[in-house]
Amino acid sequence: MRIAVINYDKCQPKKCSLECIKACPGVRMGEETVVISDSGKPIISEELCTGCNICVKKCPFEAIHIINLPDELEKEIIHCYGENKFRLYRLPFPRENSITGIIGQNGTGKTTIIKILSGNLIPNLGDFKEDDEDNLRARVIKHFSGREIGDYFRELYSGKIKAAYKPQYIDALAKLSENAGDAIDKVCELKEDKEKIIKALEIEKSIEKKFNELSGGELQRIAIAMTLLKDADIYFLDEPSSYLDIRQRLNLAKLLQNYEGKRIVVVEHDLIVLDYICNYIYALYGIPGAYGVATMLKTAREGINEYLLGYFREENIMLPRGEVKFDKKSISAQWKGKILTRYEQITKKYNGFELFVEAGEIRKGEIIGILGANATGKTTFAKILAGVIESDKGKIDLKLKISYKPQYIRIESNEKVEEILKKINENIFSKELLNEIIKPLEIEHLFEQKIRELSGGELQRVAIAACLLREADVYLLDEPSAYLDVEQRIKLAKLLRRFAEKKEVSCMIIDHDLLFIDYISDRFIFFLGEPGRKGVATQAMEKREAMNKFLSSIGITFRRDKLTLRPRANKPGSVKDREQKKKGEYYYEAF
Repeated sequence: MRIAVINYDKCQPKKCSLECIKACPGVRMGEETVVISDSGKPIISEELCTGCNICVKKCPFEAIHIINLPDELEKEIIHCYGENKFRLYRLPFPRENSITGIIGQNGTGKTTIIKILSGNLIPNLGDFKEDDEDNLRARVIKHFSGREIGDYFRELYSGKIKAAYKPQYIDALAKLSENAGDAIDKVCELKEDKEKIIKALEIEKSIEKKFNELSGGELQRIAIAMTLLKDADIYFLDEPSSYLDIRQRLNLAKLLQNYEGKRIVVVEHDLIVLDYICNYIYALYGIPGAYGVATMLKTAREGINEYLLGYFREENIMLPRGEVKFDKKSISAQWKGKILTRYEQITKKYNGFELFVEAGEIRKGEIIGILGANATGKTTFAKILAGVIESDKGKIDLKLKISYKPQYIRIESNEKVEEILKKINENIFSKELLNEIIKPLEIEHLFEQKIRELSGGELQRVAIAACLLREADVYLLDEPSAYLDVEQRIKLAKLLRRFAEKKEVSCMIIDHDLLFIDYISDRFIFFLGEPGRKGVATQAMEKREAMNKFLSSIGITFRRDKLTLRPRANKPGSVKDREQKKKGEYYYEAF
């Protein structure tokens, strides 16, 4: 089976010579293999296409994919967005009384799956010309007849199953002037659970504010509360951990595990959280924006391990990127790079908050991970180092060049991505910068787009590129993994490692994805204190010591997976959890 997919966001026929038509052997022989539609964009006939891939190679905007797929997938198509557009194959089915996770690259169909299972999108089973909703529902029920999922759709469409859905992006809430507590009251159907959920999510003070006064983390937790307080049979949470710190993520995990008798589906890129929450996993593979295929149901450990190792055993599918394995030597290795700079004890007081940072040093070629709860001063410390705000006490080397990527990226400019990046570094098309920054971050195809039109993940990658394109001694990145999928986080980690070592510069990374920051960091700075009132930061510490201190502060123990060596959170009260706490080994046990 051959499919042809065109990314119409990338396709710009007015700026090319229609190479896809001119180079096509079928067109040269008089066939209508590629034609221009009424919209002015090309359409490729899958029946006439021979799969020569000449158009793929000739397209200057890399907008075309010609893909050969196994014939058996043709009968398993779930949804197609239109001619030469994205297709989803196979549909995960969440088991009853369990939490099911979905992982995969952005653009391979995770959100499409959630919309279908929640009833917000009726799958067309590949017939994108049929638009009558009643006909579509009848076809779906008939197609899945005799299977559990067929019964599920019958009850969903008849209203017997009620679904609650928290979308991926919560930006629309931030524009509301409504009081958050009033909004929760309007949707609350589980009155008896209201106080418990508000307390578990730690939003007692947040519900007293208006939406437009809330931080990203508060907005996310309010959105989760509004979803979980609906009296539903199945709950869908699309990327619920965005903007949450590690402790808040684990609190959410504990809350979800108490939802006995309910079905919960979670799309998440933080693999530690997903592993901790879920009973089962479905993974998606494919080409972003072109097609996605769901794997068979797997246990959480099995699914995540196969995803990291890059090979799905039952499906006999190997991911192009290869495997990701953690290095056990990195646990206790003390970084010995040359000292780049030292800083004195730093203090800062403002708006009722007080920050104290121990004196420390930054070494060349190292990556320092910065850990801690939200509102304990991590971003304030970064802004002091970057010169955005001044400390009350403590000197910073003012001759040091620092490039800073802030936590929240808000750009309303009408400029194109290329124009913005060229202002930072006019050599963005040099071989070195293309290979080391632009291509690994996959932003070359975004150059012609306006910066304000980018999605959250696209904007994040452009902001990271902007930070790294500046000439600096220290690169400060505040939550660079936000909105990035697992594949993009892995690529970013490898990019930053090469970047720091080759240029002999230092990187300081604030992030809440423990797997990402554990994978990338040489040392850690640990922030503790009382959120919103006081923050105390250590100097950069040896990895094992810092993680032990941090994990003991939130009462969680970690072990290493025997196959991939990745960090895994122990279930509270489990044998392993009790053993490690008794030994004081909150981080992985030593090898």
